[in-house]
Amino acid sequence: MYKIAVIAGDGTGPEVINEAVKVLKAVESDAISFELTDLNYNGTRYLETGVTLTDEELENLKTYDAILLGAIGHVDVTPGILERDILLKTRFGLDQYINLRPVKLYPNVYTPIKNKTDQDIDYVVVRENTGGLYTGHGKFEDHGTENEVAVQEMIYTRKQVERCVKYAFQTVVNRHQEVPWKGLSESETQNGKIGKLTLCGKTNVLTYVFDLWQRVVNEMAKDFPSVVLDYVHVDAACIYMVESPERFDVIVTNNMFGDIITDLAAVTQGGMGVAAGGNINPEGVSMFEPIGGTAPSFTGLNQINPMAAIGAVHMMLDHLGHSDVATKIEVAKKAVIQKMNSMQAAQMGYSTTELGDMVVEELNTV
Repeated sequence: MYKIAVIAGDGTGPEVINEAVKVLKAVESDAISFELTDLNYNGTRYLETGVTLTDEELENLKTYDAILLGAIGHVDVTPGILERDILLKTRFGLDQYINLRPVKLYPNVYTPIKNKTDQDIDYVVVRENTGGLYTGHGKFEDHGTENEVAVQEMIYTRKQVERCVKYAFQTVVNRHQEVPWKGLSESETQNGKIGKLTLCGKTNVLTYVFDLWQRVVNEMAKDFPSVVLDYVHVDAACIYMVESPERFDVIVTNNMFGDIITDLAAVTQGGMGVAAGGNINPEGVSMFEPIGGTAPSFTGLNQINPMAAIGAVHMMLDHLGHSDVATKIEVAKKAVIQKMNSMQAAQMGYSTTELGDMVVEELNTV
């Protein structure tokens, strides 16, 4: 039995998580079962008690097998407080050093990119999740004066880069254990290549940090001879994600660039109602979530899209080693998506709860 911490969060978070849990319970069997614990780490509790996430509560999260998260952010709480003291505290405290973002366009899902289909948009972004500019290192000099200087430091250790790059290489190999990536040339396939890893950086400007990243990628490539290496500047990556997304298989990048390009990627795959992600500690406790925010204007209306939250469930099960069950959920989800009018809230043709029920019904036929 797997112990799963459920943090529904704020806004529409509880609504989409209810449907995700519905699907999770539907796949329970003699081979797989779950003990779900609801944890009220959210803006409502903060407003009532002044508590976000205590050190004891963070330590308790280490006792679970995984965390299923809805969305954090309350309209009555100053932006940044909950995100820093719940989300970032959890990611750093549990050393969830990988942010994993599958970018996959499903059939019948609108993409704003002209002439691109589900055959063109199917890649993964591996974002380093605990280093870089987001660690808060910096300072002010001559604060408040006309000579003021603000410094924000992008700091990476070799260990941080190595473990992220290794995970990215392994992701390429795992994606193509049976069939080589379709974007390879004939000669690459004949030479035993199975997939491609693209480093997304800015080596021409961030000459220290991305010198380290590039050296680590080059050194580690010797251990993964079946993987083709690629490099793009982050600005070029944004262009390619729109013009030719089919050129990507797995992208590895740093914290800030990953944060930016994955939101662009989410739009190309149909929007925040579809995109799911995982904050991964391969040796510890990982957290899975829909990428969309709290959507306060839709709270309580039963009109929000639960597909990203259901996607977070199949990511979680795949991570826990149940890829067969994860695949069943994805197949069921794809079947329901074919019946939807839109991925946008209030335009789906069905309510939030109806969509959850439909996925459960499809699971019975898979």
